[in-house]
Order: sequence, then structure tokens, then C-alpha cells
Amino acid sequence: MSMENFAPLMFLDLILIMLMGFPVAFSLAALGLMCGFFAVAQGWFPISFMSNLPLNIFGILSNDLLLAIPFFTLMGAILEKCGLAEDMLESMGQLFGSVRGGLGYSVIIVGFILGAITGTVAGQVIAMAMISLPVMMRYGYNMRYTTGVLAASGTITQLVPPSLVLVVMADQLGRSVGDMYKGAWGPSILQVCLFVLYTFLLSRIRPGDLPAIPKEARTLTGWKLWRTCLRGIIPSAILIFAVLGSMGGLPGINVAIATPTEAGAMGALGAFVLAAIHGRLNWQIIKEGMTNTMRITAMVVFILIGSRVFSLVFQGVDGGVWIESMLSNLPGGQIGFLLAVNTFVFFLAFFLDFFEIAFIILPMLAPVAEKMGIDMVWFGVLLCVNMQTSFMHPPFGFALFYLRGISDTLFKSKSIPRKIESRDIYLGSIPWVILQLLLVVIVIFFPQTVTIFLDKKEVVDLNQIKIEIAPEDVLQAPQLDDQKMMDDLFKVTPSKE
Repeated sequence: MSMENFAPLMFLDLILIMLMGFPVAFSLAALGLMCGFFAVAQGWFPISFMSNLPLNIFGILSNDLLLAIPFFTLMGAILEKCGLAEDMLESMGQLFGSVRGGLGYSVIIVGFILGAITGTVAGQVIAMAMISLPVMMRYGYNMRYTTGVLAASGTITQLVPPSLVLVVMADQLGRSVGDMYKGAWGPSILQVCLFVLYTFLLSRIRPGDLPAIPKEARTLTGWKLWRTCLRGIIPSAILIFAVLGSMGGLPGINVAIATPTEAGAMGALGAFVLAAIHGRLNWQIIKEGMTNTMRITAMVVFILIGSRVFSLVFQGVDGGVWIESMLSNLPGGQIGFLLAVNTFVFFLAFFLDFFEIAFIILPMLAPVAEKMGIDMVWFGVLLCVNMQTSFMHPPFGFALFYLRGISDTLFKSKSIPRKIESRDIYLGSIPWVILQLLLVVIVIFFPQTVTIFLDKKEVVDLNQIKIEIAPEDVLQAPQLDDQKMMDDLFKVTPSKE
């Protein structure tokens, strides 16, 4: 076997071993080590190449940017447990309840707000389903719309800053976290608009599927209703603006006064304060939040180690050259490359988590994209938009699994009148997956959706540069004697002999 054929074989083995269902981190490390020692036995690279692996892993894990992950995870875990979702959904449901599709609007808007402060799909889907699913069933909402909007609104959290996915993207692409956050604002707002537009059109085409809440069921009105809404929104908005603004992650803010790690620490502290404001800060919430943080952080670290082992060996057998030659020759230039990559990532997301895609696949694609002149921030945000679908598309979408589990729990507790069929959950997700894919297409063909909030780079046209010297400066310049300069240059020192 030649080394040229070994890189494609490694990539095929990567896909097969992940389809087997073993933990990805350990599967990657084992595959990388086996392939590495096989390559050493074949003489493709010396054993000293593998001896660099510990130092390589230590260099990756000593990256200060990764310290932001546990802080942002802790912030989301605490806010997820403190009852913020319940308060927001109840007040928003009352606010929009008088219009057709009002409960759908409230779920989408609250999903967007919670996405900016929790960052976890599982907690967001479960919390919103526990509160909104019984209410939407009680007032006769179409079951497929109900399950679809609850699952889709939970996945917004992967795109809305300060998303953990964007932190990982920034680290892998070598770009500023603040720039990644700025670039993600346009697509995340556009995503919400697409969801709202779909709800509006459906409420007009099929008004019986998305009815308004009866007047007698709306217990809050006037200033009391607005005060309840603002009580949940304003403190959350202050926390998000403080965290994102301090690291330059908001449009119009060009100066960062804190690193992502420092901003994450401030956000975690703010989460404790918000939980205390709602009167729900106790030892049980703190314990659950820290346990969740420890579990997610450990998962990310082990995936990072496994992917680094595989990536080092893959690059050693010229896997990067193989990937580059395969993707650079696609028809259509940049557009062809982006369409092919996003199609590949979409189908890969059936089986892989977004962390696994970011650590395993992104390092292979990023060098090719950069050589093709693609903006790395735009590329990272585009892939993040695509990876949202990993939680949504049937039959492996985790958001659908979470919704399946919580609906069974609600049925057993008699909170909902009937059991929700898996068919309703899967079919209900399809329109929302189409909307997410529509956003991918929009971002590809309209890069301004990402770059509009980024800092504008100053472009200097060298042809327009003029150097002007005042006449008096020319007159005062020392006049050189050309003959004297030549004599000094070729002066020969006589020999003493």
C-alpha cells in the first residue's frame, strides 16, 4: 500500500468507526494511534514524529481560550435551572395570546432570548416543552406545528451569541471570538424572522391550527403584564450586553476590554445574581450546574484530545494534501466548494455532534477555504448555521429525542391528555429543517448577512498613493557629486610592499 492511498482509507475508517456507536473521543484516539504506528512500520515517517504527540496535545490544551467553555457552560446551567424560562414563557404567552399563533410567537422569541443566556439545547427544549406543550395542546394547536416549533426554538441556542459552538469555531479557525459573535448576529436574527414568518403564514392559511387564546384565559393585562415581561427580559438583556460588549461581540463595539475567559467568568457570576433575583438560588441548583459543567467540559477535552491524535497522523500521511486537491478542483469555484462542504456537513451531522464536527472536520476544511480566499469568520458562521440541523433532522436529531422523552413524562404525569406519537415529532420537524437549510443558502449567496456587523477593513489602493515633496526641501537636500561617490566606492588602498 502506498501513502497516497492511505489518507482516503483513514478517512473512510473514521466514518465507519463513528457509525459503530463507540464514544467518539476514544475511537478517534485509538484509530489515530493504530494508523500512526502502521505508518511508522511502513517507513512513511520516523518514530520521532509520534513522539511529538504529547507536546502537541499539551500545546492545544494550554490554550487560554478553552477556559471560556466551562464559564459559559456554568452560566447557562445556572440560568437553565433558576426558572427564567417559566417566567418568560408565561408572560410572553399572555402578551401574544390575543393573536392567532401567539403561543408560537412566544416560544420563538423566548427561545431566542434563552439561547443567548443558556447555551444548551437539551435544557432549553425540555424547559419550553414542559411549560408550553400542555398549554398549546389545551388550546388546540396543531400537534406537528407544536412539536416542530418547540424543537426548532431550542436549537437557536447554537447560533445566538454567546454560543459555545462559536467559541470552538473561533479557536479552530484562529479568529477572534468577538468577530465570530458579531458575524453570528445577522444569521441568528434572520433565523428568528424566518420562523416568525412561517408561523404568520401558517396562521393565515390554516387559522384553526394556530388559534388565539380565549380572552377569559388571559389573566394578566395592562401594566401588570408588561411588568412581568420586563422583569424577565431586562436583567437577562443587561447580562448578555455586559458579557458580549466586554469582549467586543456586539455590533458597533470595536474595543474589547475583557478576554472571552474573563467575560465568561463575569457571565457565570451574573447568572448567580439573576438566580438570586428570582429567589431560586440554592445548593441544589449550584450542584446541578457544576455537575453539568464538569460533564460537558470533560467531553469537550476528550474529544479535542482524540481529534488531535487522529489529525496529527492524518496530516503526517499527507491527508491535508489529499483533502485540498479533492476540494480545490470542484466546479464552481468558491460557490461549488461551499455547496459541497455544506452538503457533506449536513449529512455528517446525522451521526456527529457539533463539537465532533468542529474538532474533527473543520481542521481539514479550513486550510482549503483560506487558500480559496474565503473569509474565515463567514465560513465559521456558515458552518454553525448548518450544524443547527444536527439537532433537528430525523431520525437522529437530539432535540427530537429530548422532546420525545419529556412528552412521555408529561403524559405519564397526566399533564397532557394524550401520548404524542413519534410520527408527529418527526414530521413536525421537517418544515423547520427546511427553514434552517434556507438560511444556509441565504448566507452562502449573501455574505453580507454575516459581514454587515463586522469591523470594516481599511483597504489601501497603492495606485492612489502620492508622495509630495516641498520645493524648499529639495533645495535644502545635500547635493551629491556622482564622480566623488564612484571614486569612494572603488577606492583601492596602495600596498605597503
